Amino acid sequence: MKITSIITILILSIGAIQGIVYGIILFKSTKYNKIANKILAAILFLLSYRLIIQIMRLFGLGYYDSWYYIMIDLSWIHGALIYYYTKAQTQPNLNFNFKRKDFIHLLPLIFQIAISVFVRVQNLYWDGTKESLSWLGYYSYIIWMNNSTIYIIASFLITLYSYKSLKLLNSIDNRYEISKEKLTWIKRILVAFLIYFTLVLVVFLFDLIIFKSSNAGSYFYFTRFYYYPFFIGIAIITYWIGIEGFSRRNEPELMLKNTINKDEMLRLKVISEKLIDIMEIKELYKNQELSLEILSKEINVKPYLISKCLSEIFNKRFNDFVNQYRVKQVQLLLKDQENSKYTLLSLALDAGFNSKSSFNRAIKKHLGISPSELKFTK
Repeated sequence: MKITSIITILILSIGAIQGIVYGIILFKSTKYNKIANKILAAILFLLSYRLIIQIMRLFGLGYYDSWYYIMIDLSWIHGALIYYYTKAQTQPNLNFNFKRKDFIHLLPLIFQIAISVFVRVQNLYWDGTKESLSWLGYYSYIIWMNNSTIYIIASFLITLYSYKSLKLLNSIDNRYEISKEKLTWIKRILVAFLIYFTLVLVVFLFDLIIFKSSNAGSYFYFTRFYYYPFFIGIAIITYWIGIEGFSRRNEPELMLKNTINKDEMLRLKVISEKLIDIMEIKELYKNQELSLEILSKEINVKPYLISKCLSEIFNKRFNDFVNQYRVKQVQLLLKDQENSKYTLLSLALDAGFNSKSSFNRAIKKHLGISPSELKFTK
């Protein structure tokens, strides 16, 4: 076996195993996003299954057997599953359910199964000659089996539904709240599918038109230069979305925003001014033991109102609100040449952080850099 084949098998195997493992975890996930996690698990299972079929072919197994045909029959469902996944993530409080109009997205799958069965039936009549089949049976077989038709349509559907899903994600009603982090990582998945399969679609179409026309109709897509790189790309995507889905599986669902009247908003703004004053003037953030309860006593405001103020006015949680001041303080301390003799950790503790790990997390979250890079940003 060639070294390139061994490397390809290794990459495809890692992607397939990763997809199966994370798919099982997501399918069993019960805390949040139950339906969305199960749909993502289905996507991972199908992608892993496709990779396994290709690994088998590299070992000389599974040429046009039942496992191969089942994979063919299911290849047009990926686009619909991507759309269902996005829809499940953008429905408030687990209210997602399949409506009658949603099943229209499964029509390509039904159409594909019908064609695939029809093409396979032609094997019962095929004797090696064109005349043994009807014109419909012959040309269906040629187009379906000897051309990249299945992949072209599958790539088109994934591209189409990735675009539709992005539009759906961008059209979330402002009555609902969804974290920016959640929006960002779902968009990353959709954009990855959109870009990759648009590229795949262009390559398949260009190669089919140019290469086939220049070779008098003799064309087999599975012998072309892009065939295995295409599956390596799928392995990488499977590996990546498995990690994304696993790490974000317990993020809260979409929630209805609480409507706040004008008087209550004014009250929250007054609290916000108190919070800014006590942080900037009294520098309460330097207290390493600072908690919501301590802050509540300092400004004489109930803890739940502080939390509500932080959420509605600052769009932050308590720790993020306090740590932003601590991070700025560390940056100020670094600008002072007198502090060059102190370690970064000692400056962090002076700014109010109570441990190295909390300091590291805050720097990464607020500045997007590692603590070791902090001195170079001053």
